Amino acid sequence: MPAVNTVPEKPVLEGLEATWSARWAELGTYTFDRTKTRDQIYSIDTPPPTVSGSLHVGHVFSYTHTDLIARYQRMRGKEVFYPMGWDDNGLPTERRVQNFYGVRCDPSLPYDADFIPPEKPDAKRQIPISRRNFVELCNELVEEDEKVFEQLWRTLGLSVDWSQQYTTIGNASQVVSQRAFLRNVARGEAYQQDAPTLWDVTYQTAVAQAELEAREYPGAYHRVAFHGGDSPVIIETTRPELIAACVALIAHPDDERYQSLFGTTVTSPLYGVEVPVVAHTLADPEKGSGIVMSCTFGDLTDVQWWRELQLPNRTIIGRDGRVLRETPEWITADGVGRYEEIAGKTTFSAREAVVAALRETGDLDGEPTPTQRMANFYERGDKPLEIVSTRQWYITNGGRDADLRSKLVARGDEIDWVPAYMQSRLTNWIEGLNGDWLVSRQRFFGIPFPVWYRLDADGEPDYDDPILADEASLPVDPSSEVPPGFTESQRGEPGGFLADPDVLDTWATSSLTPQIICGWERDPDLFERTFPMDLRPQGHDIIRTWLFSSIVRAHLEHGVAPWTHAALSGFVVDPDRKKMSKSKGNVVVPDEILDKYGADAVRWRAAGARPGADSPFDEAQMKVGRRLAMKVLNASKFVLASEEAYGLGAGASDLDPSRVTEAIDLAMLSRLRLVVDEATARFEEYDYATALEVAEKFFWDFCDDYLELVKERSRRDDAAGQSARSAFVLALSVQLRLLAPFLPYVTEEVWSWWQEGSIHRSTWPVNDVDLATDRHDPALLSSAASVLADIRGAKSTAKVSQKTEISNLTISATKARLDLVRLAIGDVLAAGRVVAEPTYVADETVDGFAVEATPALVD
Repeated sequence: MPAVNTVPEKPVLEGLEATWSARWAELGTYTFDRTKTRDQIYSIDTPPPTVSGSLHVGHVFSYTHTDLIARYQRMRGKEVFYPMGWDDNGLPTERRVQNFYGVRCDPSLPYDADFIPPEKPDAKRQIPISRRNFVELCNELVEEDEKVFEQLWRTLGLSVDWSQQYTTIGNASQVVSQRAFLRNVARGEAYQQDAPTLWDVTYQTAVAQAELEAREYPGAYHRVAFHGGDSPVIIETTRPELIAACVALIAHPDDERYQSLFGTTVTSPLYGVEVPVVAHTLADPEKGSGIVMSCTFGDLTDVQWWRELQLPNRTIIGRDGRVLRETPEWITADGVGRYEEIAGKTTFSAREAVVAALRETGDLDGEPTPTQRMANFYERGDKPLEIVSTRQWYITNGGRDADLRSKLVARGDEIDWVPAYMQSRLTNWIEGLNGDWLVSRQRFFGIPFPVWYRLDADGEPDYDDPILADEASLPVDPSSEVPPGFTESQRGEPGGFLADPDVLDTWATSSLTPQIICGWERDPDLFERTFPMDLRPQGHDIIRTWLFSSIVRAHLEHGVAPWTHAALSGFVVDPDRKKMSKSKGNVVVPDEILDKYGADAVRWRAAGARPGADSPFDEAQMKVGRRLAMKVLNASKFVLASEEAYGLGAGASDLDPSRVTEAIDLAMLSRLRLVVDEATARFEEYDYATALEVAEKFFWDFCDDYLELVKERSRRDDAAGQSARSAFVLALSVQLRLLAPFLPYVTEEVWSWWQEGSIHRSTWPVNDVDLATDRHDPALLSSAASVLADIRGAKSTAKVSQKTEISNLTISATKARLDLVRLAIGDVLAAGRVVAEPTYVADETVDGFAVEATPALVD
């Protein structure tokens, strides 16, 4: 882009986003050049936002952090591979489609090619439609959502290559997800199992360990009598409705109270089922009566006992969250009537019925005692999870393999963590795993398992010998495509086949974002240049899900960590440090603050949020960022507007450090060298917040101190004036580039006034190139600024104009400080309008400078 070579009469912030966003798109400023070699490329595994949700200010902050790194690396000479993805896969999209169109998915219905959604959707009276029709509506809606998100990101100034986009439900993602799964199966890393499964009865789907959220839930302890031996055995439980599912009573092996019972049996109340009394160290002697009822399944401890003690499976809760209607075979004849009283009821209603029955039989010891118990919830759900027996797909993740667990911990050691302490969250998660990764979901809008099952003569599926799709045929949808050797007419028929009805967990796809965007198997050349990637930026709250699962997939498939760096962002919280949420009414809408303050101001505030740390949001802070952006425009205009300064030329090569000769000019540039060193070092450590701090502090000092000190001299047509003007533009060039990652719009605008090309494709400041000048003590600038501030303070005290001349000036300081300030005294006197020669008093006891200034009398 040619230089505009025009300094506007009145620079403004309004309109910069629209102007430069369009220009960047037109010129391909951020287009990735794939001809570069791997060592020249910096690749970013950009988080794909959930498009069925809504963006909030936390997204703005975290995506800005990624962009700061991308812009810095680009200016450091790296070719930045910076794609953008959209997460349109999973439950949030389904819920949004259901409510938006007033429909629900019924897989039993046939596809209707002429289906049109109702004109007036009713979310409470949803119309049933086929799975294929439902998926079509999902695709239609997310496409519109993605456009809204993209426009906001463009306004924020993300330097994304918008030609590198993907969706987590698109063909490329489907192929990668299905291929990776098939290879997991082939290597024995993926398997199917009918086993206890965490189940959300609202969403009607299995839930993985990583998606659990422990919350307090109101309940009550019930003291219940089991019968056997000389006296009843009292247990305490918060879930008496599961007595029919009891498989054992368990106490600690060292608990003397129950030594005589170990190895014997007791009988359950109401149902008369004989269960063993066994020992296990997880039983807590200090809790309740010290002996507990183990059911299949009340909680995850029950699952562990069931596995380790090889107990029977007596599940009575179904997928709908209700007690199974058919009386189980283990219930005795005397207990059938009692079971029928709870059959078909919700767990809550069944609990009430069981408690009433226990009162009636006298097996309830006292009244229930209210308590707040911790229960597992699906992170998106509002009811406690049940544990039901279901057939699901799993991928090994170290939960049952200590060797794999240690290897995954080692992969974490290969990654540079920002901040470093976040690594412990990954390590602790891995070491605390107690099961493999459940990757199947009972949903509709997702990537299907590329699997079919043969049906025997009775129409029963053969799960032990699944039919797997061939990689060359991917992507496949088994619900609409048939396996080799079969016809559509054989679907669901005895001797025919059945499609796997489930879809892959959304994390099973998101865990492969490096492979998806880098072109694994699809584009080997791109993959070689970009993988493993350089950076995974993400929130610290999904370390155990997205980050961990990505490490698992890269380790299993490629034997490497998927990136070299992981940068974790914190939450944006309200001023009271409460997490923002719609229910609390404290959410800040990004569009509003961007419209009100401008993108540069918002980015400035975002950059102040340090990696990994939560950041309180106060809208008033945006005003400070907007003031900085405006100051960049006005200060740059002052530096560039004069004919002399502009006469230095439009190219960076014309910025000649040798023209800077005056001591204070050299001192300013020497201090700027320190700023460049510090900002660069901080950026290399991914500490963008401190990089901004040091650059911004210098900029304000440059404007408030240096420019004020030397602007009189800069107007002179001699070598001293030339020195000031050359120092001006050298410093401006360096400072604009230091601020460019943070304030992309105003820095690009100013750059266009006097330089060719984009500042974002220019080079990051390098001292030996940009500031190759004679060095001087940086303290000279602050010393001169301090004396000038005191002179101006004296005028303010005397209540006279700053244009008033000073007729008498005495400066007291140590000899060393006096010698230093004398080097810039000409600029101090001119800026302070001092008409008399100053008096210098050497005083080793003075801290800093003591200045006495007498304003001239005004007639």
